[in-house]
Amino acid sequence: MKEFLAQTSVINFHHPTIQAKAAELRVANDNQQTAKNCFEFVRDAIKHSWDYRLNPVTCIASDVLEHGTGYCYAKSHLLVALLRANGIPAALCYQRLILDETQQPVSFCLHGLVAVWLDDYGWYRIDPRGNKSGVDAQFCPPVEQLAFPTIVGGEYDLPERHTEPLPQIVAVLTGYQTVEEVYHNLPDVE
Repeated sequence: MKEFLAQTSVINFHHPTIQAKAAELRVANDNQQTAKNCFEFVRDAIKHSWDYRLNPVTCIASDVLEHGTGYCYAKSHLLVALLRANGIPAALCYQRLILDETQQPVSFCLHGLVAVWLDDYGWYRIDPRGNKSGVDAQFCPPVEQLAFPTIVGGEYDLPERHTEPLPQIVAVLTGYQTVEEVYHNLPDVE
């Protein structure tokens, strides 16, 4: 589990603002409630960049917290940082989802999620994307309630748990200046 508690250049949980927010969300001797608090904070208090058309484009966890905005990937980076800062193992994971079913050919993109280790349940996936009409992600172990089901052909859950973001995610979030540019270049996998 040590690798899922490690700091990385993107999951920079030793940053003072992350440490302060993690401490604020912590419930002594209750990792499950602490995890829920961290999840709900990121889901509800950090705005999804595309939903709100907010710049700047963020990637590094401390920048997501500072600017209060991020795409699903960046919000996941912050959530993993807050969990790890509280000593709770956390990983990044992904879904491949349809981006625009009206476009031909159909386009797909990755969607960022978090897997958190809960002693009573093992690895449990949560989706800090942010709720809106038609999206209702919740923390209700052992049941997963993610933002998006994988139901269309070509959509699927990627089974891997990652200690740091996929390189193509970091490349998109650091390579484009506006939320519109990111949206038109969302990463995908085959």
